[in-house]
Amino acid sequence: MINYNKSMTYPPAAHPNMHKSLTIMEPIFATERLQKLLPRVHAFVEQELLPLESGFSYQQLPYILQTLDAKREAVKAAGLWGLQLPEELGGMGLTLCEFGQVSEALARAPFFGHYAFNCQAPDIGNTELIHKFGAPALQERFLRPLIDGRIRSCFSMTEPEFAGSNPTRLATNAVRDGDFYVINGRKWFTSSADGATFAVVMAVTNPEAPAHRRANMIIVPTDTPGFQLVRNIPVFGEVGAGWFSHAEITYQDCRVPVSYRIGEEGEGFRLAQERLGPGRIHHCMRWIGCAERALDMMTQRAVTREIEDGIVLGDKQFIQGFLAESRVEIDAARMLVLRTARHIDVFGQKAVRDQVSGIKFFAANMLLRVLDRAIQVHGALGVTDDILLAAMYRHERGARIWDGADEVHKQAIAKNMMKSYRQRQQ
Repeated sequence: MINYNKSMTYPPAAHPNMHKSLTIMEPIFATERLQKLLPRVHAFVEQELLPLESGFSYQQLPYILQTLDAKREAVKAAGLWGLQLPEELGGMGLTLCEFGQVSEALARAPFFGHYAFNCQAPDIGNTELIHKFGAPALQERFLRPLIDGRIRSCFSMTEPEFAGSNPTRLATNAVRDGDFYVINGRKWFTSSADGATFAVVMAVTNPEAPAHRRANMIIVPTDTPGFQLVRNIPVFGEVGAGWFSHAEITYQDCRVPVSYRIGEEGEGFRLAQERLGPGRIHHCMRWIGCAERALDMMTQRAVTREIEDGIVLGDKQFIQGFLAESRVEIDAARMLVLRTARHIDVFGQKAVRDQVSGIKFFAANMLLRVLDRAIQVHGALGVTDDILLAAMYRHERGARIWDGADEVHKQAIAKNMMKSYRQRQQ
């Protein structure tokens, strides 16, 4: 659990700008509304959310939720609620490229930013899914409360018995019984199940169909008889809670109406791909925001930590290399991700699948390198929970695994490269 020492501030109190960004990035694809919006988002994060980080433990979840729910009301009052939503749902209709840059800004408060603005995973993906493919009755019951921030949801696809990188292999099944599905199975790493009102479950509905047509996504309210949250899975010793948790779930004869199915029969795999494409943009831009925060902390440590009389860490060439490499790698990742987001906006995600795979492993590895350098520059302090870095590393090491392991994405890109080359030689 994150457990910041309340008696300690970092950077030291002698530095009054402890919550101010060293680098507030200008929007790259600078639409007029983004130029107006981003400074407001940055200001809210810096002034309202970053000061909350000192003294919090996720064991004190009720207190954290009470505080953050008050911040949510402040977001609404500032007219910044629902930035991720299309106009027909009350949002601003930001493009994927525009919202990606908002997501980066929110990630400067890595444990609070997205929740305060109600665009945390997996709710943002589930919102898009139900809006695009859910029946009107389904939207009325589940989508509207989700948009309003009155409930949370979770996403239940990965199973312990099968490789998570292959969503066509699932043991969880949903057997049709009249107007109901009866769901049985076991899931784990069901993101944010702790406190969620419903789960979006991937289950096999037609085992005899071709592999990509066997499954469906079905909404299962968490108060359905047979739904059991077995445990929040410890990750690097941190159990997690609420929207920062990964749960093991069992489904035992869970009966839900067939009308709770999202999309048409056999569309589960296709909808998973629809969901994961924009989701990877969201993740990557969040990782870039986290990396910016880590670089700020690294830079502040470099210029303030005296190691000899009149000599600070930043005077050492090794540390200067850390700073320069991190700066350039973050900038490169941002350009790569925003190019991909722009291409999805223009051409659709199917046309840029390799770009999506590329940004996923590139941005994830960039983040972990920057975090590792920041921890190293902080020395023993860096591995403690007195500051943010260790908690960020614990939470984000999974970035190279979630949404497809790095190796799967690299293999997909390489196969397509070779296929294209062979076609050109014919």
